[in-house]
Amino acid sequence: MKAGEVHGMSDVELVEKLKEAREEDFGLRLRHATGELEDTAALNRSRRDVARLITIARQRKIDFERETAEG
Repeated sequence: MKAGEVHGMSDVELVEKLKEAREEDFGLRLRHATGELEDTAALNRSRRDVARLITIARQRKIDFERETAEG
């Protein structure tokens, strides 16, 4: 995911993408811990994507912690 793509998203899309990226990152870390992950570079890409999304959300003053809280 490129920064231009993230900047083009609406606030709602950004929050949804952040939720998805965090879930993907968790899944990759779990697979890596159990030895099932073959593409270890995906971990770094996933972490960068999450960081990029959080940065843009903060720039837009989105309270993503409240938005992503479930329940």
